[in-house]
Amino acid sequence: MSSEVHGPIDTVVVQFPADSRGTATTRALVTLVELGTVRLYDLLVVRKDASGKCVEVDLDGEGSPPLRDLAVLSGARSGLLGSEDVDAVADVLDDDSCALAFVYENAWAVPFVAAAFSEGGELVASTRVTAQELNDSLDAAEAAE
Repeated sequence: MSSEVHGPIDTVVVQFPADSRGTATTRALVTLVELGTVRLYDLLVVRKDASGKCVEVDLDGEGSPPLRDLAVLSGARSGLLGSEDVDAVADVLDDDSCALAFVYENAWAVPFVAAAFSEGGELVASTRVTAQELNDSLDAAEAAE
């Protein structure tokens, strides 16, 4: 067993219009990495055409690929995301769109995890509420008032 302490690891897939550059998204992700809030392990961009065919996008390639501004992070390749993940992303994407899939560690949690482990703590349950689920719940609560 590794003695290195890690924060929770998450995989996120975000869908964009097919022609999105990803400028603001790139800026936000780079800031999170630079601040040490997250550690970026892997990044994958996928394009799904109007016929439903899905391919991995080479951000360093020629032309104007979708989410091309993310090329500054294209070196984030740990091997956690692979060709089978392109298929998994394809299953959730709308036709004529693109997606950013990435794996990151919640580095901000490392000191908490280390402290809990040092006192014999162990994670026994975890749940995730997506931003969309939170927004929907808050909107519903507000509408009920």
